[in-house]
Amino acid sequence: MERAQLSTVHSGVPASSPRPIGLPGNPASKFCFRSRLPLPVAMRIGVEETLGALNSALGAGGPVWFKETHSRHLRARDFLAPRRALQARFGGDQVPEGVVHAIVGLQGPGVAPVQRCAPTPAGLALQLQRSAVFERVLCSVAAYIEPAALTTPTPRVVLHCPALRGSPSALRLSQLRAVLVADHLARVLQAHRVSVRRVPAVRDPHMPTFLQQLRVDWPAVSEKATTEALRNRTIAELSPARDAGALPPDTLGRVCLKELMEERGRTAGYDPNVDSCLVSEDLLSLLAELQEAVQAGAEDSSLGLAAAPDAGAGSYMVLHVVSCEEEFQQQKLDLLWWKLDHQAPLRQKHLVCGPVKAAGAPSTLTAPEYYDLRHAQVCKASAVKHGRDLEQDPAWTEIFSVLSVATIKFEMLSTAPQSQLLLALADSSISTKGSKSGTFVMYNCARLATLFEGYKCSVEQGLYPTFPPVSSLDFSLLREETC
Repeated sequence: MERAQLSTVHSGVPASSPRPIGLPGNPASKFCFRSRLPLPVAMRIGVEETLGALNSALGAGGPVWFKETHSRHLRARDFLAPRRALQARFGGDQVPEGVVHAIVGLQGPGVAPVQRCAPTPAGLALQLQRSAVFERVLCSVAAYIEPAALTTPTPRVVLHCPALRGSPSALRLSQLRAVLVADHLARVLQAHRVSVRRVPAVRDPHMPTFLQQLRVDWPAVSEKATTEALRNRTIAELSPARDAGALPPDTLGRVCLKELMEERGRTAGYDPNVDSCLVSEDLLSLLAELQEAVQAGAEDSSLGLAAAPDAGAGSYMVLHVVSCEEEFQQQKLDLLWWKLDHQAPLRQKHLVCGPVKAAGAPSTLTAPEYYDLRHAQVCKASAVKHGRDLEQDPAWTEIFSVLSVATIKFEMLSTAPQSQLLLALADSSISTKGSKSGTFVMYNCARLATLFEGYKCSVEQGLYPTFPPVSSLDFSLLREETC
């Protein structure tokens, strides 16, 4: 089993594929730049393109450079080639001077302009011409908002969140975390023009209302998938019944998974204790729904994008977003799917969300109770701030709902999904004065929106001059990295 990593989907805008950047005097290069002519302003800069150019500049071998993200290091560098990796590449402590000069002179489609490149104790440090980068980004904002055109068939993902099979009253906090992660992941993938199919369709009559409260977009009740073929295959694979009376009701029997576990599961990281699975009608119904999602038409209903004409079940990747309590059962479901359906996708990844601990609350706290608690705290904080009870004011009802959901999503998504999450449920955690709550973030967004709107009105009244075009600004005046 592969655990999905989110690091590849956290960037705001998808970059196009890196293109090879040549070095001066290299006859094998696809591009050869001998002067530092300014690139078109509309050409957007990409991290992947810049990394591709930097790695190509070092010659043959694996990637060495990485983008710096630590705030302390960003004061002095934007990219770093670690010293040990350079020693392995060049066989000494010194990088050839010609390579350093070539890096400083690199240009190409999507490549950021380089200010300087110098050896340091940590390795080869590179800093960009930040004022030029700022200018090019701000002068072509539309190019960054619009996703890059795809040059390959539309990627397709089946996103499975088993926590949505039940009712809201039975939804634990760890399952709520999985639901919010799955919804966020679906939105990010679709923003990157990936065709996403969400499974399972919500069947509990109360779940759609709760999801709407949380601003979670998930398909509701659909026609029940047929399970006849899966049932027949299950009956053929059933292990001999030792004690039929001990099986739970509505259970067809037990299917042995040990052989398949040895063949596929062990190398994929599955729990070695997985040996068999109790098969029920509900489990077959879920498998049938996953089958239909994979075998459905190539056209994605939400994006209207078509996949390759020969795209079949194997072109899908199935991503299971599960809570840590559901991980073991999901491993059984994967193996069972492979055993009963020889056309099941081989690419199945698991994103396992860590446990959620709530300080000062009972361990049985459910997701709706958690929402009600945060909503009451938002209303109380607003009453304290404005000096009156606004909960019954229709004009504030929607605002309180948005603030409550923002608080919950901020808490649930601000920690890496695989890590344990600790929730502080005291009234102080909902304050607008701290910097660690969704309410604080929403409050400051509202303040900024009010400032911008006030400036716009003042411009219309002639109190302030109109903001000059970005192209007329002198970005070379940007000297300080912090303010």
